[in-house]
Amino acid sequence: MSEFEKLLQENLVPLQRYVKFKINNKHDAEDIIQDVCLTATIKFESLKNSSVFKAWLIGIANHKCNDYYRRKAKDMNISLESLSESAISTGRFGVTPQSVVRDTLDILGDKEKQILYLYFFKNLSQENISKQLGVPIGTVKSRLHYAKEKFKQHYPYKETSKGEMVMKKLPEYLPEYKIEKSVNAMAFPVVFEELPNWFIIPREGEEITWASYDMPKRNITETVHSKAVSTAFVHGIEGVEIITEFENKTRCPSAPPHIYYAQLTESHCRWLGESYIDKNGAKRLLTFLDGDDFISEWGYGEDNCGSETHLVSRGIITRDGNTVSVLKNKNIMDVIGRYTVKMKDKEYDTVCVMEYSDDGVLTEQYLDQHGRTILWRRFNKNDWASERYGKLWTEMLPENERLIINGEPYVHWYDCVTDYIF
Repeated sequence: MSEFEKLLQENLVPLQRYVKFKINNKHDAEDIIQDVCLTATIKFESLKNSSVFKAWLIGIANHKCNDYYRRKAKDMNISLESLSESAISTGRFGVTPQSVVRDTLDILGDKEKQILYLYFFKNLSQENISKQLGVPIGTVKSRLHYAKEKFKQHYPYKETSKGEMVMKKLPEYLPEYKIEKSVNAMAFPVVFEELPNWFIIPREGEEITWASYDMPKRNITETVHSKAVSTAFVHGIEGVEIITEFENKTRCPSAPPHIYYAQLTESHCRWLGESYIDKNGAKRLLTFLDGDDFISEWGYGEDNCGSETHLVSRGIITRDGNTVSVLKNKNIMDVIGRYTVKMKDKEYDTVCVMEYSDDGVLTEQYLDQHGRTILWRRFNKNDWASERYGKLWTEMLPENERLIINGEPYVHWYDCVTDYIF
């Protein structure tokens, strides 16, 4: 095996992960990967230092992906650069209303800038935009609505410090609640854009505070506040930077603030990376290119495509009372039905989404029609982490609710709620 073949074999998986992250069309992604490999074969002799092969290979891939999107943009006859036209340019005398518009547009994502440009600056109808972009008219309407709302949210744009977060207070004890299955009511379709188990939507400006509560005492154990502070690029892939602060109530000292990177597309929500301080005080960056070390903690879906945002019942997980059947023995998410959640004299019409992992954890997440979390509950398989705790969960929490999943008992451990409902 030649040196090039060995290096390519060692770095093929990171290359595939990178391209599949950038290109959402599977067949186009495979074509680009082949093109990258061919180009690398031809140009390898020009690489003077083989120790930088990975970065060199990813650089070729980035160039090929950019070419791909340039061709797509050309085909659609759209120029995002046109947003710098005189109508929204900086004035000779510094800040002008026009420059504030430009600055506000600059913090929006490409899709938002694009739709606003076509609608307001090119005066295209929604029908013509639909034809030009090759997307359904409904997608144009929702994208335009979101872009206008996001613009209004940020206009006039004023830079803020990344550390300007305030930990919001949630009740010390979780209020009593009641969950009732809706009779003769179909589960409504829901667009679920929150990062799974973290409750924040990865859009710039979004923020959420949530807390966990141990059962059966219902006492608060930890409060977490997250805010998506800015657009961020991880290996050339656009997402948002999320600063998260922790306040531990009962156990070890609270963790230092973490920085996470995530991306929301029209079909998926996924993690891109994590920045943290290790036990030696060194700052670390873990991204989707770091293989199993990342996938084991943050990856979800095939090739870490993320979690699907448009949820419907697929019949993979079913529930009858406290008995749950899971058809596939892997990490899956499914809508299991429609439920009414009653808490603090309020009623919430929800769908229940169950997430099952083959490491012995099951969660219930009750979402309203806006796709926001009303209540989140965690269940542990009876022998989950028994080596660490020295007991089964039926012994540690004998009073807590149980589910029987594929014949095995799972025990209710703790709940989470967000400031969305308070």
